[in-house]
Amino acid sequence: MAYTPRLKEEYKSKIIAALTEEFGYKNVMQVPQLKKIVLSKGVGAAVADKKLIDYALEELTTITGQKAIATISKKDVATFKLRKGMPIGAKVTLRGEKMYEFLDRLITTALPRVRDFNGIKATGFDGRGNYNLGVVEQIIFPEIDIDKVNKISGMDITFVTSADTDKEAKSLLTELGLPFQKN
Repeated sequence: MAYTPRLKEEYKSKIIAALTEEFGYKNVMQVPQLKKIVLSKGVGAAVADKKLIDYALEELTTITGQKAIATISKKDVATFKLRKGMPIGAKVTLRGEKMYEFLDRLITTALPRVRDFNGIKATGFDGRGNYNLGVVEQIIFPEIDIDKVNKISGMDITFVTSADTDKEAKSLLTELGLPFQKN
């Protein structure tokens, strides 16, 4: 028997039915689903110190369990001493099993470790059913050893869904367990 993540099971067994009831979908394929989660981290100081990119790549790889890649600049910016092709960030795209595993860890262990946490803002939707969340400190993830961190930095987490509207995407993410703030 193959292993399936808890949230994937819950999506198939409960969430599809709940969203169909709420929005009146006629077909199971109309029900929105989580396509991918992208974690990205900009490292502006990497222009001066190349090792910072390696630290960022290592941290994202540790957090997600999947190898992160460096993002490179597309053009020269003289004021920032930036050349085209220099690494200036890191990102990792999660799909399938690893995506559901990461989402489960984010909801159950990482977000509750945020200081003065009372839910995530519901203003991060882009109008096309995708949600962006900014994390201020990478140390909220239990995989990161606080003693080995050389600089506390944040990251952006993007949830890409197949939903057509923000309302549908918010319902999907709420059903999956993301704790949105109450207005």
